[in-house]
Amino acid sequence: MQHIEIATLLKSEPSLHEVSVKGWVRSFRSNRFIALNDGSTIKNIQCVVDFEKFEEEILKKITVGAAIHVRGLLVESQGQGQAVEIQVSKVEILGEANPEEVKLTILSPKRHSIETLREQAHLRVRTNTFSAVMRTRSKLAFAVHDYFQKNGFNYMNTPVITGSDAEGAGEMFRLSSLDPKNPPLNEDGSINYKEDFFGKETNLTVSGQLEAETYAMGLGKVYTFGPTFRAENSNTSRHLAEFWMIEPEVAFNDLDANMDLAEDFIKYIITYALENCADDLEFLEERLFQDEKNKPQAERSEMKLREKLQFILDNNFKRVTYTEAIEILKRSKPNQKKKFKYIIEEWGADLQSEHERFLVEKHFKCPVILFDYPANIKAFYMRLNEDGKTVRAMDVLFPGIGEIVGGSQREERYDVLKSKMESMGIDEKELWWYLELRKFGTAVHSGFGLGFERMVQFVTGMGNIRDVIPYPRTPGNAEF
Repeated sequence: MQHIEIATLLKSEPSLHEVSVKGWVRSFRSNRFIALNDGSTIKNIQCVVDFEKFEEEILKKITVGAAIHVRGLLVESQGQGQAVEIQVSKVEILGEANPEEVKLTILSPKRHSIETLREQAHLRVRTNTFSAVMRTRSKLAFAVHDYFQKNGFNYMNTPVITGSDAEGAGEMFRLSSLDPKNPPLNEDGSINYKEDFFGKETNLTVSGQLEAETYAMGLGKVYTFGPTFRAENSNTSRHLAEFWMIEPEVAFNDLDANMDLAEDFIKYIITYALENCADDLEFLEERLFQDEKNKPQAERSEMKLREKLQFILDNNFKRVTYTEAIEILKRSKPNQKKKFKYIIEEWGADLQSEHERFLVEKHFKCPVILFDYPANIKAFYMRLNEDGKTVRAMDVLFPGIGEIVGGSQREERYDVLKSKMESMGIDEKELWWYLELRKFGTAVHSGFGLGFERMVQFVTGMGNIRDVIPYPRTPGNAEF
């Protein structure tokens, strides 16, 4: 008999036919009530054992963490909290779990801190919090593909190994097959990368954008969804060294169309989560509510989790120029009273998370799209405006996390792009192909990048980005 997922059983009507279910024991009370979970849902199914009909040796092995196979009738539940339960006729122990060893892990029933759960990342998906987060992450990943496929985009896979730095930031992980203890050297003592595997210096990618642009200029609408890497020493709740990035690129889209796309995409993802992750979001909302009870009132969320998600759907994103935002921030109380860590004094300042969150949470009280940033704080590939000092860049700002999307209209003019690369010290020999794209049927085109983990963090309400990816990679940490 094929076993049935618990999520399916809990939606089923009582039956006189025997059902089969497999899962892990969450609890076993009074030698009678087994709470069983198989990961298909946040909810457990109650399996009722008539202990007089089972050998004591079997009952002793039904311990927290053990994997078991249960057979029995699906009947109407006599207890509260569930409509159906299984009247057990047979139990098979698939994998034992020693109670003394379980006590030392996060599988034990007591409440554990998020930090402790992180230390046992190989087990944390067996907890309610992380099973809810990871099921939601999975649904959101599907929603990403669903949106783009329904809207005529082509999915493309950009290189993970690259010789270029799309961001121009230089914060990349170097990749080499050379002997680190005895690398070949040039006459000046520098490493001779011509003898390396690729015959040149290579790195892990920080973005697939540049390659995606080349495909947009042939396929019209493309998107990437893959791993990216940043060697930033940012030990914060918002940064990872390895994360997943969603990057659409669209030929003939200007900045306005790019902003429209970003807003529509985000709203689709959130709608999908509300419709398809109801049980998990309900659990995560209650978890967040309980956690915030211990915080001062000023630090608590103004809205419950699902209320916050609905708020995004119900409000148009406010579009504000960088110049307008700077004036608002300069006049703001936190700035005038020097409450900001980074005081805004003049036009040209690079906005920090505290500024972004002020604009969203305090001033406009809705999602915000900032656009037309100073050219000297943005990447070389962004289209220069007629004023010569700003570029067609845009950032989408969300409550709680600040920037969630960064994008721009790309510089399509050959001479302007060439000049910008020269002024920023970007090697034309490395990006000859990117520049050449502007010589053969150049056209206005735009795109953006959305850090998938930040979206998962927002939807699940988790406070730290390390808790929305299975195995986080951060400075000093590459465990598991």
